[in-house]
Amino acid sequence: MADAVVIGGGAAGLMAAGTAASQGLDVALMEPNEKLGRKLRITGKGRCNVTNDCDNKTWLENVPTNPKFLYSAAAAFPPPAAMAFFESLGVPLKTERGGRVFPRSDNANHIADALARWVKAQGVCHVRNRVQSVALDDAGAVRAVVTDRGEIPCKAAIVATGGLSYPATGSTGDGYAIAAALGHNIAPARASLVPLESPAAYCAELAGFAPRNVDLTAYENGKVIYTERGELLFAHFGVTGPLVLSASAHMRRWGDSAYKLAIDFKPALTPEKLDERILRDFEKYQNRDIANALVDLLPRSMIPVVLRLADIPAHTKIHDVTRAQRQRLGAVIKAFPVPVSGPRPVAEAIVTGGGIDVKQIDPRTMRSKLVPGLYFAGEILDVDAYTGGFNLQIAWSTGRCAGLAVGKELCP
Repeated sequence: MADAVVIGGGAAGLMAAGTAASQGLDVALMEPNEKLGRKLRITGKGRCNVTNDCDNKTWLENVPTNPKFLYSAAAAFPPPAAMAFFESLGVPLKTERGGRVFPRSDNANHIADALARWVKAQGVCHVRNRVQSVALDDAGAVRAVVTDRGEIPCKAAIVATGGLSYPATGSTGDGYAIAAALGHNIAPARASLVPLESPAAYCAELAGFAPRNVDLTAYENGKVIYTERGELLFAHFGVTGPLVLSASAHMRRWGDSAYKLAIDFKPALTPEKLDERILRDFEKYQNRDIANALVDLLPRSMIPVVLRLADIPAHTKIHDVTRAQRQRLGAVIKAFPVPVSGPRPVAEAIVTGGGIDVKQIDPRTMRSKLVPGLYFAGEILDVDAYTGGFNLQIAWSTGRCAGLAVGKELCP
């Protein structure tokens, strides 16, 4: 028997469980994994971009799906409050480019461990049962959580099971089935913040190459929808890395729109300055083939690919390179084309888009409008954001909102 059962020991579930327990409730946290916050421990390449050092206006501008739903939760627990919370747990933070906030240690485990210690200190009981459903009483209100080891009677349940991304961490979509069985509409799950596949064979040829300080521009039907400077990674299937994940969040009409990427490998140089640089290198290596005259300008792995795209034979002598060829070379370096055929599977996404229809949830409390005593928090909701710590902030704010609301309902 528990006052409240929280289903899911990720970011939102931990915040909800600790918040509810801090108000004097008997809280059971259902999480099959031995370690709490398993997905949290691998976010941000193991560094954990815990939030963004910004105001609510900026945060919600980075939430393309149902941002208005978050107004109340954001007002109650904005990014500065989240930063203060983790500092209070003994995790020093730092702010990097774009307002991205990380633990000063660059270790995501320090965030997850601090949360685990906090919920334990609040008296939360970690139960490793797998939840199968939520049982209702004759009045249609929550009466118990049904697990693979029997029922746990409770007065309220908070579903914070995440989406479908990284299923090995426990995000297997169980929460969608639980919600649907109780009458909730589910927006189809889709990959958000996901690597991108490309039909271009040269992506596989460049696999492992990770250029930094490049500009990536994404196009939808020929129109620019995203541009940013940073780093990315070529892979056997296409491209990934921070810039690509960010760009993917803007690609939301697969099947209806055509997408492509362009990489500027020399963003600090105008086309004219780049041409001057190429001419200097040509003068320096005037007796070489062009393939051996670009070693100061480009990584060796890139040279054959760039020359093919510029339609310049690799063994062309420098003194035979025409002005038109040189201009094509510069154009490829400034706008290296990466056609996009689609996203990688949702299991590889950092964040899952889609989820519980927020019209069926009270935004002030995260409580279901259909089932008394039922709450939702985190990635399971049909709310997602761009990269930069904004998605984890959704988890913190909605988790805290649900935990507070359960406390008010059960401890009026």
